Amino acid sequence: MDTTETQAPQHTSFAEFYPFYLSEHSNRTCRRMHFVGSTLSLMCLAMLAVTGKPQYFLYGLLCGYGCAWIGHFVFEKNKPASFKRPLYSFMGDWVMYRDMWRGRVNF
Repeated sequence: MDTTETQAPQHTSFAEFYPFYLSEHSNRTCRRMHFVGSTLSLMCLAMLAVTGKPQYFLYGLLCGYGCAWIGHFVFEKNKPASFKRPLYSFMGDWVMYRDMWRGRVNF
């Protein structure tokens, strides 16, 4: 059994997790991919609301996670935080998105 694999740090709150989350997004292109994916996801949710077609929910997930994962694997060269802490990572995506709009996180 290989015990050399590093474990993800354990965080007891989202406030404690968010700085770690941001450190996993130090590459500007990765952050931009997240921004594009989140924006497309919101557009898909709007389409779902307008048309009532449930496939737009799936499209939203594909856009959001697809863009983010491309950002991580191609540009950031790490595993997405969603593999380690899915709920906190989902929350982190939207807090980072908001912070990018507010100019608190560089775009």
